[in-house]
Amino acid sequence: MYGGGNVFEPMKVKELADEDPILLKEFQDRIDRGEKIEPTDWMPELYRKQLIRMIEQHAHSEIIGALPEGTWITRAPGFKRKMALMAKVQDEVGHAQLLYSAAETLGKPREAMIDDLINGRSKYSNIFNYPAFTWADSCFISWLVDAGAIVNQLANAKGSYGPYVRALDRICKEESFHLKYGHDCVASLAAGTPSQRKWMQEAIDRWWAPMMMFFGPSDKISVHSEILIKWKVKMASNDAMRQQFLDMYVPKIWELGFTIPDPLLRKNEEEDKWEITEPDWDEFKRVINGDGPCNKERLAVRRIAEERGKWVREAINRKSEKYMVPLA
Repeated sequence: MYGGGNVFEPMKVKELADEDPILLKEFQDRIDRGEKIEPTDWMPELYRKQLIRMIEQHAHSEIIGALPEGTWITRAPGFKRKMALMAKVQDEVGHAQLLYSAAETLGKPREAMIDDLINGRSKYSNIFNYPAFTWADSCFISWLVDAGAIVNQLANAKGSYGPYVRALDRICKEESFHLKYGHDCVASLAAGTPSQRKWMQEAIDRWWAPMMMFFGPSDKISVHSEILIKWKVKMASNDAMRQQFLDMYVPKIWELGFTIPDPLLRKNEEEDKWEITEPDWDEFKRVINGDGPCNKERLAVRRIAEERGKWVREAINRKSEKYMVPLA
């Protein structure tokens, strides 16, 4: 995940060296014309590998991301909030299924992706490895983490790989409802008692630093961004998406009367750019690689779910095999 300067160049040269230069040029021309690449089209192996890595990580993030919110379904304040949060968590798991299906078109079976997740071989978003102590934490996730996801997904929904962008198109429509739900939750706490406002401010204080890491390493140390942007798998750099999020949501947080726990946060009007405290990329690396506050807990939940659901999958497969018509 880490490097400096032009760190991707040696990997790119090495992995593309064996590709047919004519096919590679035709592929890049299609990308440049804005055409969509479909599963049956020729593509460089590096394009395929990077897409699998990115889409399965997105799918894992949807699955794991449902866990901190899911723990609040039974404790949400009132029946209306419980029902809304239950529907939202169900949506997130559904998004994962769409994304696993998109990744499968590139040749990696879903079972292999799930196995890589629960055994720690695949990554997912850093932010879902932090604890949701209070209802206000759940509200932060529903509003601002989903807001960050929409910034990322709306950009990538204009990308080059057909199955992924079609999945993102549907996901973004549902996420827009999640965003409204999350904002309503936060606004209710903002208009509530002093204790409720205090809970929400404490949640912002806890989650702000992980939120700034959510978009990935800064461009100067990001390993994958250059080639992903060239191939329109990613449509914006990590720093550009972070800036867009700040542009859209810092004023909204301030409007609700909350503060942001970054003494260096300011808008540089001359450069039209937000200045922030540089995120702790060492912490980001530790959390991504499995050493976060809740990594073990979150993966343990998924491992248990996989084990408990094994008999259902086996029963379905046996029934499917029973009614299969043999080919003549």
